[in-house]
Amino acid sequence: MTTAGPGTTAAAFDDVDLHDVSRHYGRRRALARVTFSCGRGQILGLLGPNGSGKSTLLGVLSTLVRPSLGEVRYGGRPSSEWGDALRRHIGVLGHDLFLYGDLTAYENLEFFGRLYAVPDLDRRVRDALEAARLTDRASDPVNGFSRGMRQRLALERALLHQPRLVLLDEPFTGLDDESAQLLTDRLKTLRASGVIVVLATHDFDTADSLLDRVVCLREGRAREIERGGGPLRERYRQALKESWT
Repeated sequence: MTTAGPGTTAAAFDDVDLHDVSRHYGRRRALARVTFSCGRGQILGLLGPNGSGKSTLLGVLSTLVRPSLGEVRYGGRPSSEWGDALRRHIGVLGHDLFLYGDLTAYENLEFFGRLYAVPDLDRRVRDALEAARLTDRASDPVNGFSRGMRQRLALERALLHQPRLVLLDEPFTGLDDESAQLLTDRLKTLRASGVIVVLATHDFDTADSLLDRVVCLREGRAREIERGGGPLRERYRQALKESWT
């Protein structure tokens, strides 16, 4: 189903569906017939060993990586029908935070806001700084920020254009307990506002209380882990032991 997207008058989407998505790099198989869906107001976690295909899958969802086979549909429409407009509805936070250290926190957000032609930019930047709890550091260069501060700023950079789908690659890495809790609270706010969140993580303790659904990857294959039946860490380990044929 398509609806009006947050912060934009263009058509957006309330669900994302992957059907038999595969991605090959030469003879190496990064993804193999991955099928699942995620919808409005859900936080879906991607778990799996290093090299299992999590980052590649996030790349496919972001449209930056083209599937070798299969299809991803956004609101029932393949990415080819959306064209460049689709990326206006997607926010991405990866290992590279894409922040400029010599610019202030305000200037970083302003720069990316101009790239997306964000309306009422000054207000949106100030709201983002407040959400990141960095209002008092708005005029300070980012190269003096802690890891947690930079991570919070980078998340707001990814959210400034109010995307429908937010993709996060290991967002809790290197965060102390306070920063991790702030990030968790922000993601819950996004869920409550109807945003679709997909995140790759190894932080089982945080994920267990945060995620609505979990997809486990192993050697490019995907399987959803059902809720209940013990701690997520144990269910994940059990899933890896089972046959995936």
